Amino acid sequence: MIRIHTDGACRGNPGPGGWAWASDTETYASGAAPHTTNQRMEVLAVVEALRENCEGPVEIVSDSNYVVKCFHDKWYAGWLRRGWKNSKGDPVANRDLWEQLLPLVLESGREVTFSWVKGHSGDRMNDFVDHLATVAADTQRPQHS
Repeated sequence: MIRIHTDGACRGNPGPGGWAWASDTETYASGAAPHTTNQRMEVLAVVEALRENCEGPVEIVSDSNYVVKCFHDKWYAGWLRRGWKNSKGDPVANRDLWEQLLPLVLESGREVTFSWVKGHSGDRMNDFVDHLATVAADTQRPQHS
């Protein structure tokens, strides 16, 4: 199983943002958006990680409860059942990105699991993707190994 760390960053919320994923310090990518939110960048990081690493089982490690709880608590099942409405009856935020991510996780024919890591806690790979995402947000320049 490949372990991929992901992170999103935003300067202001909304504001310039960046996303990043890395399976190690030699294999990574990041990207940016000029006007976005932190949650959008967190989801986009996972989308991009799964698109780039499309074979075999994968564990996504994220400091985003938004991402991890969507799958651990199966928020997506309620969203789909309610026609893309959240538990309060409001439209699901970032639906466009979730519509890209759900098939990559649920319909890919491979095992995709999610683990949560506390951000800024000294986890080496979480710190690495945080740095990549922050640099992308600040410079608006993608990086790829």
